[in-house]
Amino acid sequence: MDSAGVTLSFLPRSSAAVASYAAQWFVLPCLKGFAVRTLKTIVATLPTLAFVGQIPAFAQDRGDPGGSPIQPSAAQTPADGDAQGDEFYCRERKLGTWFYCERPKPASPEKQAAAIPNPPASARLAAISKQLDELKAKAILEPTEENVTAYIRFQREQLDRASMFSDVWQRAVWQNPEIDYTLQRPVSTLAKAAWIDNRREEQEAALRRLSRRYGIFYFYAQRCAACEIFGPILKSLADKSGFKVVAVSMDGGPNRAFPNYVVDSGQHARMGLTSKATPALVLFDTVTKRPVPIGTGILSADEITERIFVLTNTKPGSDF
Repeated sequence: MDSAGVTLSFLPRSSAAVASYAAQWFVLPCLKGFAVRTLKTIVATLPTLAFVGQIPAFAQDRGDPGGSPIQPSAAQTPADGDAQGDEFYCRERKLGTWFYCERPKPASPEKQAAAIPNPPASARLAAISKQLDELKAKAILEPTEENVTAYIRFQREQLDRASMFSDVWQRAVWQNPEIDYTLQRPVSTLAKAAWIDNRREEQEAALRRLSRRYGIFYFYAQRCAACEIFGPILKSLADKSGFKVVAVSMDGGPNRAFPNYVVDSGQHARMGLTSKATPALVLFDTVTKRPVPIGTGILSADEITERIFVLTNTKPGSDF
């Protein structure tokens, strides 16, 4: 009786013969191949499990009473076992394409580099400052030639970096006039002198125009030494620009620069002044009846002119 006679005796002789040959040449090799792969996988995996101490009984079965894990040999590792199994099933037997036959491809160095984000510029700048401080502190506390040289070298690198930034800044300003602040407020000697002359003429014209609408309240005290110095300055400016000045005595004493003074009878409070400091100037709008404090203390004629011009002819942020 053939190897398949027990299970296939009920079939016709010809059919039994066909089944016997199929079992011999197809079924048994497949079962054998599956058993070989399974056995190889188990043999390749058990040393690794014993190595990590997950199955100490395996070491005892191998003749090691102490239960010490058996190190996998260099000739046979789990990776080699998997490779052999893949070779058998994916190439020798040619049984088709399976998920374990397609190994993932390693990422290219370019993709790995792109996956690492670059730190922000602020963090890099902070790291440079921190390193510079550390090198400086080390050079001071441990002033060896090596430490001092390291600090000087790193500091020189940062000085070169700053010089490059300054150079690029200057070139950008030259080539983009809209960001050049010196066109608004010149700094060169020739341009600054021309700007100051033009500004003075503009202010003087504005003061002559404003004198028709505004008046000045001048609060002083006879015992105030600063008022004795400031009175003649204000008198000269008023005569030149045409402003009418009302001198108000805070202590009832006279004023040599303004003999037609008046004694304070509430004018100081109505002008919105809260401090009793003298001398004090307030510009008064006769149209809107709105006081505009100018300043307190000794002021030069140019300072008075500049403050009146700015407070009445410019908006905040437009003239700086």
